[in-house]
Parts: sequence; structure tokens; C-alpha cells
Amino acid sequence: MALTTNKHVLDWVKEMEDLMTPDKTIWIDGSEGQLRALREEAFRTGEMTELNQDLLPGCVLHHTAKNDVARVEGRTFICTKNRDDAAPINNWMETDEMKAKLIPLYTGCMKGRTMYVIPYCMGPIGSPFSKVGIEVTDSIYVVLNMDIMTRVGVKALRQLGDSNDFVRGQHAKADIDEENRYIVQFPEENAIWSINSGYGGNVLLGKKCFALRIASYQGKKEGWMAEHMLILGIEAPDGETSYITAAFPSACGKTNLAMLIPPEIYAKQGYKVWTVGDDIAWMHIGDDGRLYAINPENGFFGVAPGTNEKSNPNALATTKKGTIFTNVAHNLADNTVWWEGLDKNPPEDAQEWTGVAVNGKEYVANGGKLAHPNSRFTAPAVNCPCLSKEFNNPNGVPVTAMVFGGRRAKTAPLVFQSFDWNHGVYVGSAMASETTAAAAGAVGVVRRDPMAMRPFCGYNMGDYFGHWLEMGKKLGDKAPKIFHVNWFRTDDEGHFIWPGFGDNMRVLMWMLARCKGEVDAVETPIGYVPHAEDINIEGLEEKGITLDVVKGLLDVDKDLWMEDANGVEELYNEIGERVPAELRKQLADLKARLA
Repeated sequence: MALTTNKHVLDWVKEMEDLMTPDKTIWIDGSEGQLRALREEAFRTGEMTELNQDLLPGCVLHHTAKNDVARVEGRTFICTKNRDDAAPINNWMETDEMKAKLIPLYTGCMKGRTMYVIPYCMGPIGSPFSKVGIEVTDSIYVVLNMDIMTRVGVKALRQLGDSNDFVRGQHAKADIDEENRYIVQFPEENAIWSINSGYGGNVLLGKKCFALRIASYQGKKEGWMAEHMLILGIEAPDGETSYITAAFPSACGKTNLAMLIPPEIYAKQGYKVWTVGDDIAWMHIGDDGRLYAINPENGFFGVAPGTNEKSNPNALATTKKGTIFTNVAHNLADNTVWWEGLDKNPPEDAQEWTGVAVNGKEYVANGGKLAHPNSRFTAPAVNCPCLSKEFNNPNGVPVTAMVFGGRRAKTAPLVFQSFDWNHGVYVGSAMASETTAAAAGAVGVVRRDPMAMRPFCGYNMGDYFGHWLEMGKKLGDKAPKIFHVNWFRTDDEGHFIWPGFGDNMRVLMWMLARCKGEVDAVETPIGYVPHAEDINIEGLEEKGITLDVVKGLLDVDKDLWMEDANGVEELYNEIGERVPAELRKQLADLKARLA
């Protein structure tokens, strides 16, 4: 039974039924009764396992196919009519050519199955900045995840009304065939096609597919920004809250920063940190000319391994109820879950993430890992102990500072501020991280990841840089200040010098002092660097942090920076002629200052 009279929606759903020929179609209304029935069905078929309801109420476990455990960059495409509108950073294929390849895969692929129609809203219901999508899928796992990650059901259709402005998402598990797995965005048509995967990032089409790839294109057309950024608020003892957005490549502590716990020195004074979002920010210019951010998501899709009581107690607390765990280990002794880094006691009586029972310590998958390294939790944001009361504010929160960061052993100082917005756009475009042992390939290789958007930009990266510059023009002197951080400087033995985690707040506090004009800084060729004594290190002596150590962390090595500038030039040359002249000028100016 359709839940809407919107002709555009009904026509499209009929088209999907004709293409994939499901045995029946169920519209997801978002009611607890319907979702509970779907959970029960998934337990009956073995698609999901109900966990210990006393210890983990409402929590379930799911295993994806062994060949389907992560986002697949090589099978992810941006399809446009004109190659230059998507290339060269993205995988590109011409729109009609891709459709000709995919339509045979979709034809009849839901025979014998149920098609679920999921209307969902990205962003708070009632917000003028929210957007609606509709995803059809043959997966109960997708339905239940989308219910956590977005606002699903009748309320989303009310938000849409009779409009045709919705993102059309078609997903089919089909045969989970690796060779025919495609995650395809058609930004010019507001459409996403995903087939032959059952794993989160490839099939929860509201996540990276819509919220970044499609939305970044929409933002360019409509004059707003969709960014791969966390949003956090720092509340001062007087009750005033300042908001910061921050972009980091993977494995740089983004979720930890989003859910930061203030160190004792600030907690005692009454400072609090609030999470608005851990992954994505949609930003618009408000009536007062400032930039405002909403989190389009309604939950957290976090990496489980390494999440524990010490690294991120707020994230761990968020997973304690109503959570879907994917590809973690199953502790059979008490019907709970476990992953590497949760604690030091791997369960004896367990199933590893592949579902194979293990005896004692002899597990075989993934180099002796009980949980897959990319295993996940999908948890409702409402569970988060530090969730901001502004989380559902339809107007979003005003952004005071924007932060870019990366993992650099020697090059980047602990923190620096850009000279102005355009220089800040250069700093974001030059963002890079050095590979760790956890990443594939050699250790220490510099990977350029502009604004942490390399895998997620829905159009030409040069045009994307241009859009940032354009937004700066519109914001004028109301633009947020832009900073760069590096928590990962190492000593000669390769040990991290800065303690990180909650102590990163000390650096954020310097940024806010700069935004208020309360502290001076040292002008260097790369930007404004703090006076070492302006970073509060009280209480860090036992962690080996002295004033001299901070001076070392703020040091700018011109030779390393010249080498880095050459790396940025290579990136710009790869992107080609659409890199704005202003950024080429910023690069030339940096080289001149370094020389």
C-alpha cells in the first residue's frame, strides 16, 4: 500500500517494480510495529541474530558475505554526460553507457523477493536544509540500518510533499557477485544505483552516496556545501557554545574528536563538549550572513575495532542499545559481541566475523582477527551521552572555525591558521596523510586527500575547489577561520609526541581564542603558528609535554614544506585545467615564501 499520492514517487516506484519484478512491495512507514516485524523475520531467516536483550537491549548482529566487507572505490562511479564534469579523480563512465551495462543486471533480479520502499529524510524533519531520498531495496538489513541512520517513513514523505526533488536510490543484493558489483552516482539525474553488494557504505544510499557524492553536486548548483566533516560544540562556563567543523582522512581520529571528553583542567572549570555530527556536515549561509551546519544523519556508522572505554567512551556507550553490529565477533558465552581493542579478553567460546566457530585462540580469518578490521556499529545518535541539544535544530549551528588535518610524521606542525579564506581553501586542497601499517601499501607514503573528499566528491575536483572559493566570496568577513592540525608528529623512534585524545581540546581552545582575537600568533611561510606559551599544557608534564616540546611540535621545516608543495603541484596537474587560478597562485606564493 503506497504511503503517498506524490505522482513522481509513484511513477518511479512502478518503474522499479517493472524492472526488478519483486513478488511483493512493502512501503516502510517508520512505525515501531512494522520494524519489529521485519527484525523478527530477519531472525527467522538467519539474516540477523538477536543479541542478549538484558545486556544489549534492541541490539542485533549481522554478517555480510566474505567478499563484501567494505566500500569498493574501484567499483564506485560518478556518471555524467561529459567526462570532464566528473573526472579525473573519480571513476567515470558516460551515463547511457553505464545504464546499458547495469539494466540487464537489475532486470528481474528481485524475482522471489520483496522490494522495500524506504522514504527517508537527510537532516532534521522540518528543516529548510533537509533533503528527501527514496531507496528501494531487497534487504531487511538495509531497511533497519536506514531507520537508524536517517529519518524514515511517513514523516519523510510529508517533508517531500508533491515535490519531484528527491534522490532516487535503487539497491539490489542480486547475487552479491564481486565481478558485477557497482555503486553508481548519476548527479545530473539525482540518482544512485547500487547492485551486488550488501555492505553498509555501498547500500545505505543515504550515507556517502547521497550525503556527499550527490549532495556535493546539489550544493554547488544551489549555493551550499556538503562536506566530509564532523561538527562539535565547545560550551564555555558562561554557557556560550562555539561550533567547529573538521575534516580528516580515515584513521585520523575523527569520531574520537567529535565525541571528545574535556581534560580535567577544562572539565573542572565547567567546559563541556557536544557532538552535533561525527562524519558529514551540510552548510548553508544563514540570514545573518554566517555559515550554519546541520548533520544530515540521524545515527553513527562507526568502525568497531579500537573503540573502547579509554579511546572513546561516548561512542562505546552509544552502542549499548538499538544498535546493529556488522562483522564483529559473536561471544557465544553470553550472546554479546566482541572486537579487537574492546578489551584484553577475547572470548573463548566465540564465532569469528565469518560465522565460523572458534575454539580457544585459534581463529583463522584476517590474520587472526576475531572481528573484521572494518567491522561496524550502526547506532542511534540519540544514545550518545554528549549529543548536542542543537542536534535537531532546523537552522543548524553557526560555524566559528573549520579544521583540516592529516597524519604527518614530520611535516605539519601541531596547528597553524590560514592567512585568510582563500589560503584556507589551498590548505584544505593540499590535505594529505601518510600511510600507516593499517593501510594497504608501503608505510609513510603521502596520500593526497583534498578536504577528505577524494572518494566522495560528486563532480570535478577543480570545480569543487572553485565552489569553496565562491562560498568564501559570499561569506566575506563572516567566513569561519580555517586551521590545520596534526596530532601525529613522531620522535626519532617513531613514537607520537602529542598525547592526543581529550588533550586535543587544548589546541581547539587556542583556535577559539584566535577567532575572538584574544591571542597573537607567529607569521610563518605556511600560516599563523601559535606562540608555544599560548597552548595550555597545564597537567601534561607527566605525559612528557614541556614548553620546549611544544616549540618543537610547532616547528616549520622549510625543506619538508617545499617537498610538500611539489606534491600539491602534482595533484593540481592531475586534476588539470579546472583547478582555479587562485589556487595555483596560492601555491606559487607559498613556494616564494618558503624560498
